[in-house]
This record gives sequence, structure tokens and C-alpha cells, in this order.
Amino acid sequence: MEYISTRGNFRSVNSAEAISLGMVPEGGLFVPESIPELSLDAITAKKDASYQELAQWIFKKFLTDFNDQEIEESVEAAYKEESFPPTAKTPLVKLNSNIFILELWHGPTAAFKDMALQVLPQLLVRSVKKLGVKKEIVILVATSGDTGKAALEGFKDVEGVKIIVFYPEEGVSRVQEDQMKTTGGQNTDVVSLKGNFDDCQTAVKNVFADQEFKKRMEAGNYQFSSANSINWGRLLPQIVYYFKAYFELLNKDEIRAGEKINISVPTGNFGNILAAYYAYRMGLPVNKFICASNDNKVLTDFLETGIYDTEREFKKTISPSMDILISSNLERFLFEMTGHDSEQIKQWYQELKTNNKFKIDEQTLAEIKKLFVGQYSTEKEARSTINNVFKKFNYLIDPHTAVGVDSLVKYRSQSADQKKAVVDSTASPYKFSRAVLESLKKKEINADEYRIIEELEALTETEIHRGLKGLETMESRHQKSCRKDEVKKKIAEILNI
Repeated sequence: MEYISTRGNFRSVNSAEAISLGMVPEGGLFVPESIPELSLDAITAKKDASYQELAQWIFKKFLTDFNDQEIEESVEAAYKEESFPPTAKTPLVKLNSNIFILELWHGPTAAFKDMALQVLPQLLVRSVKKLGVKKEIVILVATSGDTGKAALEGFKDVEGVKIIVFYPEEGVSRVQEDQMKTTGGQNTDVVSLKGNFDDCQTAVKNVFADQEFKKRMEAGNYQFSSANSINWGRLLPQIVYYFKAYFELLNKDEIRAGEKINISVPTGNFGNILAAYYAYRMGLPVNKFICASNDNKVLTDFLETGIYDTEREFKKTISPSMDILISSNLERFLFEMTGHDSEQIKQWYQELKTNNKFKIDEQTLAEIKKLFVGQYSTEKEARSTINNVFKKFNYLIDPHTAVGVDSLVKYRSQSADQKKAVVDSTASPYKFSRAVLESLKKKEINADEYRIIEELEALTETEIHRGLKGLETMESRHQKSCRKDEVKKKIAEILNI
């Protein structure tokens, strides 16, 4: 299978090169030239497969330049018992007769990003080897919190790779920051950036697109790649758990084969919901995708009006992984919805760069609305949902998951659609313990975050995720910081080029 640029500005490449490069050097993202379409019989034949078997099955459809052994070794190394529970990798929890929570946070860092970022390093190392690349790979990551630690953990001490993570100063929780700053490994660097996540993401994209800096990197025997969901090797593994969730429903007799479900995804960079869309394109029976946003509701407004407008107030919320105004993977989605019209994509994204907004045509918007609906939750609504879900179901959710649940409830109240729905739970509630405890107690809490974690455990009688235990006493190893206009300088300093 070949991979092409969303902007038509680069030659076709195989999957190894798409993964190795991370994003299109001239701007744009790699997408598969076509999506494998599977019959319902072919899909349901896999209903009893293990998570690893499912991953191998799906990877082989897209990574056609990898042999079976390379794929199997990558999957087995990623989803080993030291990193994930030996039983269910992505448990599906039944809240009521038609709402199911897909827990995606049982990996080493307590966030859904682990599902992809444990396997991406395996794919990347093999891609580089297949291509005969002799340069050292430098992974650049912009994170709104969870991607950073998951990427650091995945790439830590991987031979031939360095990783540099940029995160917004004061834009992540203390636990998220401590997770990143305590990371070990000889090849890891963490830099706080004075700005918000969009500043981080834009700065990293600009580094990728800077041809002069690229030449400087090459002279130093380095090559850039990415661990963000702009990298196809990061997006592909996320397709797997949507099939797994469907099979769980099927095996528990909650649905019949072929019955359509709805999927609600707390959405920031649009990668997680895009993976669900790709699963649908492969043949997974999905009726509606609920794109759930917080107060930074640029996607909600876009899905309603067709206008993507980033010229608005940026709000810091209790669901910081969704505090994003520029959702990178929307470009891939629009490329698919326009029938691979790279000229149109190029025009829209030039308008976004110039005017901070663009408007899609009515026909494309109508096609999107057949499948997608945008909803959002205010801070008050997210907090109320955390409280209500715990009171009613004795089940603890984090603020991002709360946005997904609340958005689903709103969608149902505004439509006659009561189909069974899967809501992505993207992080352990202990990663956002302050917001969760405040929601349960209905008051502001000024205690230290680690005391809050202890109180939350005692109050709810739930278990602290193993990735957060003992974090408070770990040594902070990373203290670097920079302004958004100093990112290239900081990278050059780290790499000594």
C-alpha cells in the first residue's frame, strides 16, 4: 500500500517511509491511498481474537511492505504483560443498557496514548532499518499532557532514537508534568514552553517544514520524525480498539452481528475519532460519531457551520488534553471527505494560515453531517457528569471521559437515536484527581495534588493507577524551558548542532 500527501505536494511512499518521516516534509500529512474494505463475515470472523491478534490482522492490511514476522514482533513487544494487564487491554464497562465505557488507559502512563505509543517505536525502528537510514532519528513531540509521557515511555532508551517533548508551561496537570520530568533514559529531553498547546504544536510543525534547519540536522547526522498523531504509525494502532470494542459487545450478546453502534470520542487533535472513522471505512458498523469537545469548541462549531475558525479565546479547562484550537488530523478527514482533493485541502489550509479560518463547501459539510455530530460540555456540565456517574453507577471517570458521556447524552436528547454507544475513556481519573475530587465534593480544594490522590482513593475505594504510584518522590530529571520563538535554538542546543 502506498501513502500520499493530503496536499499533493510529495511523491507516494510506502508505509515505512511514511512512518519514518512522520509528516510530509513540505507540509501536509500522509494518508493511505485507499482504505481496505472488509465484508461483515470477514470482520465477525475475528470476534474471538486477542488484542494482539487483532492488531496484527489490521496492521497487515496497511503495512504491506512489512513482513508478517516484523509485524508480529512489533505487536508482541508493544503489548507485553509488563506494559499492559494480562487480561483485557481495553476493558469495556457497561454503565447501563445502552452506554458502554471503553477504558483505554491501562497502559504504563494511564492514558489512551499508550495504546499507540508502545507500538510506534517498534514500527519506527523497523521502518528506519528497512529504508537503510543511517542517521539518528529525532522524535519531536508537542503535547497537551498525555502524549508526552506516553511517547517518552515508548521511546526511552530505544537505540538510534532521541526524543524531545515540548509541553505548555502551566497548561498540564502537576501529575502530567511530574510524569514527564521524572522520565529516565539516556535519549530523552523534556522542555516546558511559555505558551499554550497550539503554540507548541505550531512551533514543532514549523521545525518540520523548515528546509534550512532540516539541512542543519542532516549535517549533524540527524533526521526528524514525529510521535504525535500526525504520524501514521501513531494513528494506525488506534483503529484496533474500535474493532475490539465492537467484538466485546457482540460476544456479550449486547448487539447482533452487523448492528450499528454510535461512538462518542472526547476530541482534541482529531486523531482518536479519525481512527474510529477509518475503522468504519474498513466495514465496522457505525451509525454516528459524536465529536465531543470542551469549552474550546472549535470542532463543535465547525461540524455545525462548516467554518473552522481559530480566532477565538483559548480557554484552560479541567480537560486539558482537549484544550486545542488547531486539530491537526482534521486535515486527513477533510481529504477523505473531499475524495482526496489535495488542491482544495491546500487552499483551505492556506486560508487557515493566512486568516485563522476557512469555510468548507455545503456539499462536503452535508456529507460530514451524515456521519458526524459535534457536541460540547461546559466546565460545570463536565463536573456534574463526573458526580452523577459516580453516584448513579459507582463508576469513576476523568474530565475528558465526562465530556464524552455528557455529549452523548445531549445528542440523544436532541435526536431519536438511542442506539447502543461506546464512549472512549481516555485517561485514568487519577491523572486529573483535583478536578475529579472537586466534582465529587462540589467544592474547590486547595490541597497538594498528591494528597488529593490519596483522598480520592479513600473516598471512592478505587485503585490508583500503577503508573502514578510513588510519582511524588521520584527525582525530577528535566528542567529545560524556552519561549515559542526559541524552539529551534533549544533543539540545536540539545543536539549540539
